[in-house]
Amino acid sequence: MDSQPADGWTQTDEFLWYTCDIVADVVTGQADRRPLVASTARIAPGERVLATGAGEQFRLRAVGNGSYRSTGVAAIGRPGFVVGALAVNALGNAARRKRAQQDTVPRWVNDGGGELTITHLTAYLAHPRNPLSLGFTGLDQIDLPEPSVFEARYHDMYGKGYMCVRLATPWASLVFALAALAAFPAHPRLLGGTWLPPGFEERCAHFGRPVRPAQRLVLER
Repeated sequence: MDSQPADGWTQTDEFLWYTCDIVADVVTGQADRRPLVASTARIAPGERVLATGAGEQFRLRAVGNGSYRSTGVAAIGRPGFVVGALAVNALGNAARRKRAQQDTVPRWVNDGGGELTITHLTAYLAHPRNPLSLGFTGLDQIDLPEPSVFEARYHDMYGKGYMCVRLATPWASLVFALAALAAFPAHPRLLGGTWLPPGFEERCAHFGRPVRPAQRLVLER
């Protein structure tokens, strides 16, 4: 949950304010005038780091293949005991079979978090085992299913097939806007301005934080 300062301006508002400032510079070709941002990410020649922050990655995948270990029981004793033991064992096998079946259904699985580095062309997530590099021009689909979640779909270059990934980060709107500008300029969420909350410019003005008209600049580019 966002921290709520006494004046009502939230941490999310702050991220979105800077998002608009960055997008405005990118759209008007002035990104090079922005202050240098330090990052440990290995970036390509010509890329400029625009923002960094925390991020977590989630992938849509099954966590099992439907297999499970069935157990047997050898019950010796009175008939009632034997019947009870067999019934308990059958229930246990049924529960394991059900869990195995449920594990074949794709779900969003947390693959770890780290420092997120955002340039005008790529989002890099540092992780010791599962680093992520989302080159915007290599993505097939993008979306912003939640204000703090960026979603992308792409074909994995290492032969893993069609991949679905989510980035949970306060910079989700920035990642979406930059990806859309780079590769999806007609995306309805970009053209419709729904990559920002409704009335965000008015909210900024209300709190004495005039914001650059990023959406208008997007439409006029």
